[in-house]
Amino acid sequence: MADISEVAVHISNLVAGYGGGRVLHEISFDVRSGETYGLIGLNGAGKTTLVKTILGLKTPMAGEITVFGRSSQGADVRYDISYLPERFDPPWFLKGGEFIDFTASLYKRKVSQDDKVRFCESLALDPQVLGNRVQTYSKGMRQKLGLIATVLTGCEVLIFDEPMSGLDPLARSLVKSMFLSLKEQGKTVLLSSHILSDMDEICDRVSVIHAGNRLFSGRPAQMKEDLGEGSLEKAFLKIIAKEPSVLGKVA
Repeated sequence: MADISEVAVHISNLVAGYGGGRVLHEISFDVRSGETYGLIGLNGAGKTTLVKTILGLKTPMAGEITVFGRSSQGADVRYDISYLPERFDPPWFLKGGEFIDFTASLYKRKVSQDDKVRFCESLALDPQVLGNRVQTYSKGMRQKLGLIATVLTGCEVLIFDEPMSGLDPLARSLVKSMFLSLKEQGKTVLLSSHILSDMDEICDRVSVIHAGNRLFSGRPAQMKEDLGEGSLEKAFLKIIAKEPSVLGKVA
C-alpha cells in the first residue's frame, strides 16, 4: 500500500452488498493521488457496488473507504468526486450547455463559455450543439456531453463507468488523450471499462474484481508479464480462471 499522504482513495477490507447478501468480500487497494486507475471485471463482478460505496451511496457492511483521508460517507467528500455512470441519460428538456452549468452548480462552481468550447473541440463535438436540447443528441454526442460535464466540475477525483460507450474510433482516441491530459493536471481518475486495450494504454494500475473478490492489483505490464500473455484481455481471462500464481497479488 502507498503512503497515506499519497493516497486519494483508500479501500480497506471492504465488505458491501444488498440486504444480507454480500457482493464484495474484504476488498483492499489504494488509488494514488494523480494516477489513472482501472477496474476490470465481468458484468456482475461487483464493480458498480464498489463505485457506489466510494460515492457514499452505500454504507459498507465492514471495512472502510476514505477519500483524501476522510470517510466516503461524509457529505463534504462528495464535493471532491464527480461520477459519470454507464447508463448516462441527461434530462431531455435541458440544452447541452444548460446541463454542463447544472452539473457544475451541484458543486457550487461555474463554467466559462471558453472552457465549454475548448472541451467540446477537444472531443470533436461541435460547440454549437450546446444550444440544442439533449433529446436531439445522438448516443455518442450525449456521451461526450457527459464526459465534458464530469471533467468541468473541477473535482479532484473523477470516476467513469464505461467512458467509451457509444464512441467511434476517433472519439475514443480523443477521450484517451483527455485522460492523459487529466493526469498531467494531477487529477485522480478511476475508471471501469470492458475495452481492455484502452485500459492497458491509459491506466497506471488496475485491479481485477471477480465474484466480489480482488484477484490482482498492479501495473498492466506486470499483469501481462505475470501471466505470460501479450494482451491484457488474455491475462484477465487467465486470472478469472483462478490462476493460482497471481491470486491476491498487490503492487
